[in-house]
Amino acid sequence: MIGMPKPWRVALGALLALMAPMRASAAAPASQPVSAAAVLLPLPADVEPMQGNYVPGARVALVLPRHPSAALRTLGAQAADMLGTAWRRKVHVTTGNASPGAIALALAADARANPESYRLTVAPGGIALEAPTVAGLFYGLQTLRQLAEQDNGGGLAAVRIADAPRFGWRGLHLDVARHMMPVSYIKRQLDLMARYKFNRFHWHLTDDQGWRIEIKHYPKLTSIGAWRDETALGHHLDPYVGDGKRYGGFYTQAEIRDVVAYAKARHIEVIPEIDMPGHTVAVLAAYPELACTPGPFKVRTTWGVSEDILCPSDASLTFIKNVLLEVMDLFPSKYIHLGGDEAPTVRWKESPLAQSIIKREGLKDEYALQGWFLRQIEEFLEAHGRKVIGWDEILDGEPLPSATVMSWRGMKGGIAAAKRGHDVIMSPTDYAYFDYCQGKPENEPICTGGNLPLSRVYAFEPVPAELTPAEGAHILGGQGNLWTEYLATPDAVEYMLWPRALAMAEVLWSQPQRRDWESFRARLVPQLAVLDRLGVHYRAPRPGELEGGKPGSIRP
Repeated sequence: MIGMPKPWRVALGALLALMAPMRASAAAPASQPVSAAAVLLPLPADVEPMQGNYVPGARVALVLPRHPSAALRTLGAQAADMLGTAWRRKVHVTTGNASPGAIALALAADARANPESYRLTVAPGGIALEAPTVAGLFYGLQTLRQLAEQDNGGGLAAVRIADAPRFGWRGLHLDVARHMMPVSYIKRQLDLMARYKFNRFHWHLTDDQGWRIEIKHYPKLTSIGAWRDETALGHHLDPYVGDGKRYGGFYTQAEIRDVVAYAKARHIEVIPEIDMPGHTVAVLAAYPELACTPGPFKVRTTWGVSEDILCPSDASLTFIKNVLLEVMDLFPSKYIHLGGDEAPTVRWKESPLAQSIIKREGLKDEYALQGWFLRQIEEFLEAHGRKVIGWDEILDGEPLPSATVMSWRGMKGGIAAAKRGHDVIMSPTDYAYFDYCQGKPENEPICTGGNLPLSRVYAFEPVPAELTPAEGAHILGGQGNLWTEYLATPDAVEYMLWPRALAMAEVLWSQPQRRDWESFRARLVPQLAVLDRLGVHYRAPRPGELEGGKPGSIRP
């Protein structure tokens, strides 16, 4: 188990004392109405204060339109639960006309509106929330929940909010191949993501250290590929020291369907990643005939990059297609992530088969061969109505124009992809890799390396200045990535995610002209208190880490 700093709650106390002036303005004192601009995160596009305040009654009515759809009824039940919990009183769902003091939800069709937009009006006589889609209503409810959670008895200050996200892709990634997280934790993370308006969960399910998804056509993937003999202890890779404990597991197809449905109810799309042709040693351990060399292979107990990858054979292509047929049956997502990163060419250079394909297809080199290999899979997925995402290395092999590039080795890959007409998701290591240390490594739990403090995440700008407006339109959004080589427990994962995920949430939702470090760090305080009440094992910012900003600045 990763060593977690014991005094994290003490650190929160020190933080709150340090930030007492900001806290006074951010959270409403007892019997004072809650100010939206002081507590909401991510910050809405437009917040217009009005006169008066709304005070919920002992029993609050939540009103849906007459003859609501099943989706609206589900949303009504969610709203009653979240608002009832926040206000600590009964919220009952009705249909028809809104009575005084009620909360009215309505769909307002508008073909020109952002489908995730909403309008929230808090007035003394009641609350009205309207949106063009159920998803927009859901995000408006997250805003209303944040206000209600800060209500200390004085109600909510009257306000009119018009809001829409800047980006359509607002994601968090979780690697469960290195260390597997239980379904209960996956659902907890989805709950937290929904609170802060994330809408994509990138689930990294396979790698050299373990295969985590049940594939009925290939049972050895889970009977062999899901298990490693032991795990490297910390950074003890050279000389190697293992923990001597067999490690593994996988998600059944029933569990995956459950997670996908749970996410869908929270308007989060789950994007599976099945890595290829590299990061496949767990596959080769189960089915060594898919390699270019005879093996044998064992599921890796160390991290890093292996030279053993899938051979570009007909057998490998058949294997992948059969796997993806089951993956597509489990995941209704528009996108399937194929990895495509960190695939050394050593085995292909030495393989007569690989060299014969290069000659037959008139390819330039092994990188072009990888492009040829992945294009076979891209075409297969497109024939089944899906689109491909790959890490930025796929650009070396001329992917199909429809392929979306996830830029991780800085922003350069994303810039190049956008200029070539590919859609792009920005997740560069220097802003978005949450396995990097949050402070000086000597003061942190074991982490991958680097230094990615909260302030730097907040400074992330997903659309580079080098792009023209037309090129910039290819930037779908961004996401925070969390690799789990050194994160063996849910507590360890939460410690690395939060509160950096709060900064990422605002980067991806709020308009750049609305983002302000001074404002963010003030609004962070009430949200940390919420995470504390929820029992989230976040890392409280240390004294001095939130200093240094200037009013009106994004970058500290």
